[in-house]
Amino acid sequence: MKPSPHSHLKFKICVSGAAETGHCPKDALERAKELGKEIVKHNAILVTGATTGFPYWAAIGAKEAGGISIGLSPALNEKEHVEKYKLPVDYMDMIVYTGFDYAGRNLLLTRASDGVIVGCGRMGTLNEFTIAFEDNKPVGVLEDAGGSTDLIKEIIDRAHRGEGKVVFDKDPKALVEKVIELIRKEKVVEI
Repeated sequence: MKPSPHSHLKFKICVSGAAETGHCPKDALERAKELGKEIVKHNAILVTGATTGFPYWAAIGAKEAGGISIGLSPALNEKEHVEKYKLPVDYMDMIVYTGFDYAGRNLLLTRASDGVIVGCGRMGTLNEFTIAFEDNKPVGVLEDAGGSTDLIKEIIDRAHRGEGKVVFDKDPKALVEKVIELIRKEKVVEI
């Protein structure tokens, strides 16, 4: 079978979640790690906010599975990333320094991704979710993940803006598969 001329392209899936995870359930970080592994198993690239906590554990999972992990930093450069923002540089193959602080980084992060998966979150996770929702991106919500993520169904219902392209699942593997199915519907060429 002849490979597609676009077989080099990979889906880019963002994992969004809390950088500070003290409020998350005990299994949240293991579930984040599983998300990273599943993204790689499905031949996709992990994209995160180059931060600690839930996204960081997704990056660990992606690297353990032999995949590619890209981070988008709120900082202007590596020095600011490490010293001002106190963010890690490990478990990422590449970090894009946006220089746009968190709000600008969040916009670029979701727009640079084909789909977004949210896990145990706080305000920044809700911000990334609402950007992706408004952009009509495929979004996966890890159910029972804790924090602000558990409010998303209610937010969608009360916002009266339709259901968007949002899927829910408790299982990281099933959630990644649902998001990839939505992403495929967005593509012009078959990958």
